[in-house]
Amino acid sequence: MTGLGVVFRPQLPPERLRAVARVADDVGLEELWLWEDCFLEGGISTAAAALAWTERVRVGVGLLPVPLRNVALTAMEAASLHRMFPGRATLVVGHGVQDWMGQVGARAASPLTLLGEHLDALRALLRGERLTVRGRYVSLDDVALDWPPERAVPVLAGATGPRTLRLSGAKADGTLLTAATSADGVRQARQLIDEGAKQAGRSEPHPLVVYLLAATGAGAEARLRAELAAEGLESASGVGVAGDAAAVAAAVRRLAEAGADTVVLQPTGDEPDPEGFVRFAAEEVRPLVV
Repeated sequence: MTGLGVVFRPQLPPERLRAVARVADDVGLEELWLWEDCFLEGGISTAAAALAWTERVRVGVGLLPVPLRNVALTAMEAASLHRMFPGRATLVVGHGVQDWMGQVGARAASPLTLLGEHLDALRALLRGERLTVRGRYVSLDDVALDWPPERAVPVLAGATGPRTLRLSGAKADGTLLTAATSADGVRQARQLIDEGAKQAGRSEPHPLVVYLLAATGAGAEARLRAELAAEGLESASGVGVAGDAAAVAAAVRRLAEAGADTVVLQPTGDEPDPEGFVRFAAEEVRPLVV
């Protein structure tokens, strides 16, 4: 069955998260996703709060920009979440928006090298390994977690370009694609991920998570068009959906047929009823998606 989730957009103030998370838990939504966009809301702090306020919904953070984070800190925080809330947290790491990284003095000369080193070290630390690393960006001296996760923890990578998609296939446990990805884009991404995995000698399953920009209710079409235009995607084909549950479910199915394992509905930044959107996803869209 295709997984289904919803994004809590950080355009909403942090104090709105509690109500949205509780609705997600109550109505049986499978996954609630959060963002660590500069300079809006922290990914780990919001994830910990959402997990504490709920009992069953899984919480994803897509994504944590690796230029902002020492890998040991990422590992400590990931391990803590997984020990406190086993099986309910999904963390994605990625390049981050390079202009934002430049604003805080963290822009890397080689984002691909940084992400690869971060993924290697993070996955090893979460396996309970003790590391000494002297990389271009990651440097660790006899580091191990005192409280590693008690079971295997997948680490996903956010990716768009071909080189990062191949890197994700080679080094990550799954990949997150942005809402700018059409069904054809999902197929192309899957091919590149598989190429990277094959080159690295990996054959295990590689889950693919895709955001889908979606709008429903009054003014849905106009809100979707405005958001696509703001993102420079007004001419993109097969990106985003506006309409009722049947229309949204059909768009989800297209992405799933192209290779997505989980589709996360991304409301527009001006969604007037975030709690209602969560109910819509769980109660109306979910029954139409298998």
